[in-house]
Amino acid sequence: MARKKLDSPIGVGMTAKQMKRKRPINADLLNKIEPITDNQKTLFENYKEGKNIFAYGAAGTGKTFVALYLALKDILDPHTPYNQLYIVRSLVSTREIGFLPGDHEDKSFLYQIPYKNMVKYMFQMPSDADFEMLYGNLKQQDTIKFWSTSFIRGTTIDKAIVLVDESQNLNFHELDSIITRVGEDAKIIFCGDASQTDLQKTNEKNGILDFMKIIEQMPELFAMIEFDVNDIVRSGLVRDYLIKKMAMGM
Repeated sequence: MARKKLDSPIGVGMTAKQMKRKRPINADLLNKIEPITDNQKTLFENYKEGKNIFAYGAAGTGKTFVALYLALKDILDPHTPYNQLYIVRSLVSTREIGFLPGDHEDKSFLYQIPYKNMVKYMFQMPSDADFEMLYGNLKQQDTIKFWSTSFIRGTTIDKAIVLVDESQNLNFHELDSIITRVGEDAKIIFCGDASQTDLQKTNEKNGILDFMKIIEQMPELFAMIEFDVNDIVRSGLVRDYLIKKMAMGM
């Protein structure tokens, strides 16, 4: 007799797939992080309301950190539909990584380091070795996946949260390609600063501005949150430098 396929939940609010994916991760180890500026609070509130997010503005304001925390918290919650976090960004100035040595994981390794450091801050682990094991589980079970814009074409992303970081370094075609990949039970967060683009061509630089004009016409789906100097959370020299840099229009 053929074995009947088990589709019903085997835990409270959790499917067999969710149990397999999340069993190694104790979500209770995730630190409770609260917003510390007005715009961070606005980001928290709009995310909780279920909106997609476009967070832009000054560097050092915690845009990416807050977005990463909220996304990871949702993904580790067994009662949400989200199974994976896709972190998407341009890896190099040419936005093509095929010429770099190694596979996609090797090519994206360097840009993964800042996100790993942020995740480490979010978890209360007794030792570095314990965190390495936890982070290894997050990667191995595909809870966190790193994609470049070169690898997202032709895919449909379901039951996931997409975090598009450094979005100012993407042209309009790339931004358009990413948002049209979003499928069922998915959410997308853009983080960036249009004034700090690495792009050289004028038409490419304007891509994020044109993209933002479209997002502005979707207030029922997107919250657009602008961060300014009052949201800078870094202290000392870095804070002073960023404030002076912005004041000089640089």
